[in-house]
Amino acid sequence: MSQFGLQIIASVVMALISVMIHGAGLLSLSRMLRSESTVEHLKHIDPMSLRGGFFTLCVVLAMFMLHGLEILAFALFFMAIYAIPNFEDAFYYSTISYSTVGYHDMHMAANWRLLGAFESLLGIFLLGWSTAFFFRMLDRIESH
Repeated sequence: MSQFGLQIIASVVMALISVMIHGAGLLSLSRMLRSESTVEHLKHIDPMSLRGGFFTLCVVLAMFMLHGLEILAFALFFMAIYAIPNFEDAFYYSTISYSTVGYHDMHMAANWRLLGAFESLLGIFLLGWSTAFFFRMLDRIESH
């Protein structure tokens, strides 16, 4: 199999892993959101209260951690395939790729550079998914 083919397969595998992590995380947060909304409604708690603000902060931190976990998965994968030799460079490269900041491919082995581009595409999608989820969560404030 060609190196290009290996990069495509690796990108698909990492996309599947990341989407499963993100989906499971947002599903858990969605369940927590439904539970919190029910409690707020039954106990007549204003979502803009201190409790509601703390809940919102926890959700934001949890989403941030989900993205961090996905970035970490890519960084560890980069190290496992010897595309980037050390953790700090792998985590840095993964973060700038995932966030679509992009910098340069100096840290990545030339024969694996396509993975960074795929991580950027995936990052756009997953960040958008989180944004949509967050706005849906904020809807509980409007509907109260």
